Amino acid sequence: MGGPHEAVFQIALKDYHVNMDELKDKLRAEIKKEIPDVKLSFEPIELTDKVLSQGSPTPVEVRIAGKNKKINEEYANKISAELKKIKYMRDVQIAQPIKYPSLNINIDRVRAAQLGVDLADISKSLVASTSSSRYTDKNNWVDEKIGLSYGVQVQVPLNQMNSKEDLGEIPLLKNSSRPVLSDVATIKPDTTYGEIDNLGATPYVSVTANLNDKDLGSANKDVALAIKNIGELPRGVVVEQIGLGKVLDETLSSLQNGLLVAIVVIFLMLSANFQSFRVPLVILATVPAVVLGSLLLLKLTGSTLNLQSYMGIIMSVGVSIANAVLLITNAEELRKHNGNALQSAREAAGLRLRPIIMTSVAMVAGMLPMAIGHGEGGDQVSPLGRAVIGGLIASTFAVLIILPLVFAWVQGKVSTQSLSLDPEDEESAHYIKGLKD
Repeated sequence: MGGPHEAVFQIALKDYHVNMDELKDKLRAEIKKEIPDVKLSFEPIELTDKVLSQGSPTPVEVRIAGKNKKINEEYANKISAELKKIKYMRDVQIAQPIKYPSLNINIDRVRAAQLGVDLADISKSLVASTSSSRYTDKNNWVDEKIGLSYGVQVQVPLNQMNSKEDLGEIPLLKNSSRPVLSDVATIKPDTTYGEIDNLGATPYVSVTANLNDKDLGSANKDVALAIKNIGELPRGVVVEQIGLGKVLDETLSSLQNGLLVAIVVIFLMLSANFQSFRVPLVILATVPAVVLGSLLLLKLTGSTLNLQSYMGIIMSVGVSIANAVLLITNAEELRKHNGNALQSAREAAGLRLRPIIMTSVAMVAGMLPMAIGHGEGGDQVSPLGRAVIGGLIASTFAVLIILPLVFAWVQGKVSTQSLSLDPEDEESAHYIKGLKD
């Protein structure tokens, strides 16, 4: 907790068959009705969520950093107002207490000098009375019998320092009951920053918010638009989204790059194997079908494009390319013998129909329990199974129906002579030898 103004409750639910967003909204309404001045926020309790959020208390956190705290506070209020306009945002607030109650002590230095009191005396008296003398005077008592030292400190009991009147009665000089603090200073209620967070030497404030029935990816776009709507920032002020949203963007970007790199590597390997750039392009024609099938099933089941679903897409791409290689390899071998690409594609589809369907059906059956998502934590891994199933169903139809047509179109007018410098078939070997002669 940041101080006595905060309280944290950790609750373990016995019944997991509830909609957590609806439960949170109900709690917000009840607490607002009973205690309207209390600000509520739901924070992650699972260790995995805490690690992934990198210390952010909520899924959405916007950090405003700059040397001037007042300007930081001003732009934090602007961002907070923009986020409150978004319907699904909940618990929008500034994370740090910026109006923490305090007492402002204004010392009359002329009056203090007339009474023989300096600022050092006032500071020592205030620190000892409001906290402890160990911060101003270090005092150790040594027990000679056992050889241990003990810290000795003076501190006014908390129950005797409850108001500004009690504060005004603090004596300022040693062995003297007068003057007291109220003789040389005026004490007025005020506010201050209850928590000061810094990035190095630069202070910052954060605006936090929770989500209600909305995926984080869509929320990131709306948050970016809200930051853009506050206008041009003053020099030296930096506004950025941190926490789980930033981690999600970086993860999805890495997965997209990884998927592209995997496709490029597969293309190069197949090019080396078939000694042609046409055949690998035919095989990779199934990738759009995989992606489309995965996205459609995710959309139909209400799942989002997240880390798990991206992994499922990558897995289904691998299986579909394996099926495509199985069919195209056979089709290319047949084409080299009969010279007819369309006939070769038909024969290869007929020969490889059973292995391709068996592979796809086995993979889909194995992913069904995961896609259904029953049990505790099932919703977290279900997008992976759904992405795999959708991608494999679409790729199976693409491999058996569309891929032979693409092969016939691309390879229809290609020569059957091998371009290899060391061809395996005799006809190509004699052809290459004739060219050399």
